[in-house]
Amino acid sequence: MFVSGPARFGTAGTGPSAIQVYNRKTGSLVQTIVVQGEALAFEHAVSNIAIDGQGRIYALSTQLGLIRFTKHGKGYDQGSYGAPIPDLPPLAGPDFPPIVNDIVFDDSGNAYVTDSLQATIFRYGPNGGVPQVWFQSPLFVGGGGFPFGPNGIRLDPDRLFVYLANTTSAVDPALGTIYRLPLVNNPQPADLEVVYDYESGEAPDQLAFGADGELYITLAFSNQISILVPGVGEIGRISSQPGDAVPLDNPAGIAFDSRTKSLLVTNHALFSGNPANFAVLSVYAGDPGDPLSQP
Repeated sequence: MFVSGPARFGTAGTGPSAIQVYNRKTGSLVQTIVVQGEALAFEHAVSNIAIDGQGRIYALSTQLGLIRFTKHGKGYDQGSYGAPIPDLPPLAGPDFPPIVNDIVFDDSGNAYVTDSLQATIFRYGPNGGVPQVWFQSPLFVGGGGFPFGPNGIRLDPDRLFVYLANTTSAVDPALGTIYRLPLVNNPQPADLEVVYDYESGEAPDQLAFGADGELYITLAFSNQISILVPGVGEIGRISSQPGDAVPLDNPAGIAFDSRTKSLLVTNHALFSGNPANFAVLSVYAGDPGDPLSQP
């Protein structure tokens, strides 16, 4: 199990970003992969990661772009795979810098990357290189004190659609929306569909598809996991229970552990700031999950 970080601001003057490697069965720390080449005097972070069919790790760096780690002996060799996301003119509202968030591959090796502050989904080609704007929309512009727009991104099990969690909205900061777009080269504005709206400031964050097409979404501000059936609606929620040693605390990253049919969920613990809650939780779902594309 690979866990990347830091996924936060305020990193200038701190140590380098890293990916922690844990034993999936025991939870014990096996190795730390330290990111090389960051300018540590400035803001630096690694957000989400992906794995290809050869076991190489792809990590989104706010400074370095899309970097790749290849296993070599007992360690990992770091290389550049994709150029950093460009700074774009704002679609609406304040002119924020780019901030990469999540990444997902399609079966052809294209990598789709969300930019939470520039209302854009970028795409890297099968050989990396310079990212291109795949889709952007004023509807993706975030608002309020946490103006994150595009956040988690995943492909449906049939590989027909790209699903996106938009965390907040400039029109209504309490509104978070799950959108979808057809998995085509050039989606048009009319192709954008609303799958589900969260209207009470719950902040949908990251996504994972179950084996039968259910969509599991972390709700960062309500400390829950929502379960959607696209085309039907929300069918349930997972919440912490009294007596849990570590509760869901601003849950963010979410992935399936097919071995245990459970969800692995990272706690950001943004508001509590409680170090005891900085954890990866295993949440039983009775679902092995939909395997991600690993070209």
